[in-house]
Amino acid sequence: MRITAAVVEELHGPFVVRPVELEEPGPGDVLVKVAATGYCHTDGIARDGDLPFPLPGVLGHEGAGTVVAVGEGVTGVREGQDVVLGWPYCGQCRNCLAGEPRYCLGLGELVAAGQRPGGRGSSLRTPDGDPLSSHFFGQSSFATYAMTSASSLVPIPEGLPVELMGPLACGLATGAGAVLNTIRPEPGSSIVVYGAGTVGLAAVMAARCSPATTIIAVDRHASRLRLATDLGATHTIDATDTDPVGAVTDICGGPADAALDCTGVLSVLRQAIDSVGMLGTALLIGGAPAGAEFTADHLSTLWGKTIRGTLGGSGRGQALISALMDLHVQGRFPFDRLVQYFPLEEIADAVEASHSGEVVKPIIRMPH
Repeated sequence: MRITAAVVEELHGPFVVRPVELEEPGPGDVLVKVAATGYCHTDGIARDGDLPFPLPGVLGHEGAGTVVAVGEGVTGVREGQDVVLGWPYCGQCRNCLAGEPRYCLGLGELVAAGQRPGGRGSSLRTPDGDPLSSHFFGQSSFATYAMTSASSLVPIPEGLPVELMGPLACGLATGAGAVLNTIRPEPGSSIVVYGAGTVGLAAVMAARCSPATTIIAVDRHASRLRLATDLGATHTIDATDTDPVGAVTDICGGPADAALDCTGVLSVLRQAIDSVGMLGTALLIGGAPAGAEFTADHLSTLWGKTIRGTLGGSGRGQALISALMDLHVQGRFPFDRLVQYFPLEEIADAVEASHSGEVVKPIIRMPH
């Protein structure tokens, strides 16, 4: 079938909106008419080669839309159902069976091989028949239609705006899950969030839903710090002219219990590590360039400090995404405050708005 997609032709190349061909769903496939897709930092690093993805191809991995067709053997999904397109996973490896599908042992191939699961080739090609890589994070949703797997889909409750829900698939789930699934704050604990972008502000909102009582947001943008306060931060630190590690110590009366680096900037990552003390946890979330290395103080790390990474919010993505939708309905996770919409033909403007910090979470609406 003929669809419209934003194609990246080459490394560092622009997103070019043009017609492409999408195959009909085969066994295990689900075809989704995409309503809208969030633009994520990960789409940018894939375009620039820090997350290897074969080009030319179609990126996009925060899609939401409506199921229009299902392939042979698909159960649990019906045509006409509104869904969020979540992360792919095999469901059979030791990590999937242990309840951690975000760490599926086949994740690398499933998110970035550029083809259907099981080596079944790409579902996309140019009108002239040349191959295009598909199935970025199991969906390639910078397109009017996306092919995905039933296991990745999360039903959207009736009445919620479908075009708003896509960012729950990655950025928002990553920040919220880092708090709710990984840190799991104890009553009265303190959390520092470095970087008040999509992931960081999602962490702030999740922390507000937890028993943590000190929630500190650190950033260089005054507007984002004001938004962090509105969304639940008890304190903010403008790192433009303030040493954040010292400021955290002053606010907490000592090191914080947990610090989240949502920036991927190595100097900031070190500040997050230094912000926690004995038995504290520094959680690495932001994506640094490929091959990046960081350092930590050996002696203070010996004091029971934990430095760990997290992917996609950990745990079971479907349960987390469903919970975040419920929290949004209850007014406890107001992520609509972060978004601005762009039509597909203005995807370049959405990318620029994200990279400049002008917009926290751009969402790209699809034409139909």
